[in-house]
Amino acid sequence: MTIITENINPNTREIDLQSGAEIARLINAEDKKVATAVEKILPQIGAAIDMIAEKLRNGGRMAYFGSGTSGRIGILDASEMPPTYSVRGDMVQAYISGGEKAVRYAVENAEDSAEFAAEDVADFAPTDKDVVVAISASGNPQYTLEVLRLVRQKGVQTIAITSNPEAKFKPFADIFLCAEVGPEAISGSSRMKAGTAQKMIVNMLSTGAMIRIGKTYHNYMVDLQIHNEKLRERAVRYVCEICGVEAARAAEVLQTAGNVKTACVMLVKQCDKAQAEKLLAQNEGILRRILEDK
Repeated sequence: MTIITENINPNTREIDLQSGAEIARLINAEDKKVATAVEKILPQIGAAIDMIAEKLRNGGRMAYFGSGTSGRIGILDASEMPPTYSVRGDMVQAYISGGEKAVRYAVENAEDSAEFAAEDVADFAPTDKDVVVAISASGNPQYTLEVLRLVRQKGVQTIAITSNPEAKFKPFADIFLCAEVGPEAISGSSRMKAGTAQKMIVNMLSTGAMIRIGKTYHNYMVDLQIHNEKLRERAVRYVCEICGVEAARAAEVLQTAGNVKTACVMLVKQCDKAQAEKLLAQNEGILRRILEDK
């Protein structure tokens, strides 16, 4: 039986005869189906967000594991967490079968390697405080299957992201996230709709978990790292909008505070940096608790 992610798409059978504009239209028509497929599994995604947040809140870590496009999507998401939310570098990690070389180049048989899986799991060294997320369009490669099997033996909770409802790794997932996007515009090219669905889902998982552990205030990115002028301007704008002060005052206090959260507490509570940091520590870094404490 053909794996669902390998099926032929009848809507694009004549795509090789089309103009550039028509090719774009056909691909776009298929892409429109992705958000709908993801929408159908929002309750499961929500459960996964809560699972991840609970682990991170209690000192645990999350790691993505995948091959090819799926592995690269995990790496992309994990790499954005420290600058966006100022989390420690090991809180959200990512592994790709075949290692660093596989980030840029295809590594032969990497997705079929149980050995690569064992090596990467050993490197992550998970405990029952952690959560592992396996990503695979088909959910069948030996790499992700072996990763989930090994970590489950260690009492680790698991999440699996796929577009195949019959994925082999399904029995090893505590939460199974299957966005059924249908056959690709180009048969088997799972970097397209399946990859887009994976990107949407991991965005929800990591962003949702960060929100749940207090890394935002309303929808402000208040834990961002200020590494360049664009981010400095953004930080000043956040302080202005949250605290109702002029830009010059916001920039002045931000210079002393070093970050948006501390600056906001200093301004609203009219305290110094040490007192602001103490309040944040007492409230698990959740800014809303402090600013809305009457």
